[in-house]
Amino acid sequence: MAKKLYSAVFILFILVTVYSCGKSFLDAKPQGALAEPQLANTKGVESALIGAYGIMNGNISGTWGNYSSGPSQWLYGEVAADNAHKGSNSTDQSPMNDIELHKVNPSNDNLPTMWRVYYEGVIRCNTTLKLLSVVQSGGGEKFSEDRAKEIAAEARLLRGHYYFFLARVFKNIPYIDENMSVQEAAQVKNDKDVFPMIEADFKAAAEGLPGDYKKPLNEAGRVDKYAAEAYLGKLYLYQKRYPEALVEFKKVIQNKPALTDLAFEANFNVKTKNGQEGILVSQSIINPDGSGDNANVGDMLAGLYGNSPGGCCGFFQPSVDLVNAFKVGTDGLPYLDGSYRTNPYKSDQGLSGGAADAYKLDTTLRFDPRLDYTVGRRLVRYRDWGVVVPGWIRDQPFGGPFVAVKQSINQSDFSGNVATGTNYLNAQNINIIRLSDVYLMAAECAVETSALGDAKDWVNAVRLRAANLDPVLTGYGNPAAKYLIKTYNSFPNQDYARNAVRFERRLELALEGHRYYDLVRWGTAEEVLKSYMTFEKQYVSASQPAGFTYPDWDKGLPIPQEQIDRAQGILTQN
Repeated sequence: MAKKLYSAVFILFILVTVYSCGKSFLDAKPQGALAEPQLANTKGVESALIGAYGIMNGNISGTWGNYSSGPSQWLYGEVAADNAHKGSNSTDQSPMNDIELHKVNPSNDNLPTMWRVYYEGVIRCNTTLKLLSVVQSGGGEKFSEDRAKEIAAEARLLRGHYYFFLARVFKNIPYIDENMSVQEAAQVKNDKDVFPMIEADFKAAAEGLPGDYKKPLNEAGRVDKYAAEAYLGKLYLYQKRYPEALVEFKKVIQNKPALTDLAFEANFNVKTKNGQEGILVSQSIINPDGSGDNANVGDMLAGLYGNSPGGCCGFFQPSVDLVNAFKVGTDGLPYLDGSYRTNPYKSDQGLSGGAADAYKLDTTLRFDPRLDYTVGRRLVRYRDWGVVVPGWIRDQPFGGPFVAVKQSINQSDFSGNVATGTNYLNAQNINIIRLSDVYLMAAECAVETSALGDAKDWVNAVRLRAANLDPVLTGYGNPAAKYLIKTYNSFPNQDYARNAVRFERRLELALEGHRYYDLVRWGTAEEVLKSYMTFEKQYVSASQPAGFTYPDWDKGLPIPQEQIDRAQGILTQN
């Protein structure tokens, strides 16, 4: 089976992008030495499509600076929610502090990165579709009907994905397609709902991708029918079109292996990436010369600090609140009523001097076993790096006592999977949608359509799978907690079921970029974040020290000021 896309999907072809965004899609100019007619052939179209895939890792070129556009969406999806702190210290990447505290103004430098990168992806998809049309209507070599259909489907799914990422952050965005000239694109306002156009792209992708769910050209990095159906369902879910969403999710669930037959930890192991659970996956590789611009550049700041094997940079630290959410009762179920905050576990936070040195881990606490596959905590083994020590955290009073796990890789796998001299830049793939996410989205739809039994079954499948996790150990070789997880006997009513499903999403998908967007679409962001800030500020100084006022960002974060300025009245600020 051919694997060339997997090993080359993120090679960024400047020449295939006939009109490149540069700093703004509104400021597009022809790029490279080749004109469009020279690319209007089958090889040119395939190269253009590879270039469109190349934006999935949130990077146009280079390595540094692509943090807010990473496919994990750690900054907007987790730091802006109640799951994580920016981490590091207060002065490094200080504009990120404003995202954590919801004080973002239009000049925040994280906003234009997100905007530029994903509009570059849109442009590359549009270029692919335009070139495909020219080739298929011309007199030269053409694609087979099946391959032409696949190419169009791949490009449209990618375009829908890039627009969806933009719409979640900014909401009010201009929509441009392959039929617009550069001049026409520059005049498009951001006053239309783009979800109908995204829906059309996902539907076209589901129709055009192979009906047997095989990858186009049998290449592991390409999108397939699973991705199209799952993403279409997700779009419907965001619109509260629950019955329609459930239809799409059921297609995926029925055609994929049972979740309980798949290993949770395989999703976060560089040796087992592109496994059966992945639905839409951002590919990451280290280039043959050891450079890392095709690696997981969005998460590079999350490398652990100091003398850790990661060696940089101490960002993306899980919150005290998230860690305590993994507590379970004697029944093996989470504390859905919020009482997990009672007598909170905070590791060695707040200790200093001899008290900090003498800290001992309480291994009698009852935790969901997913905790230590998600969060690193002091005196608990972190992958194969050894136990977490204070020196791996840059500024613990500011960012807290915990570190993230899912985006890192085992030290034994560093060879060939980390960039030369930069162990924090690795080849870990990023799951944008994975199967347990689909189970929980299906469960959410089942709750809202009063199918509580189905919702319980899907949640329980996620929990049964987690029960198979091996215990994580301390440095002495004993389990780091009293790990316990059980299934629900019943969902007695809709409110209980809704709470259970939402809580399960937090636990299963923690630090994978979903949380803030979930809170917004549920309409609970203000309530949850005010409560979280009140709790968290007792322990971590990065949290709001005074009264917290949640802005009306359900309508979207600010449009980058640079885009407003260049648009000269075309774009309207949120």
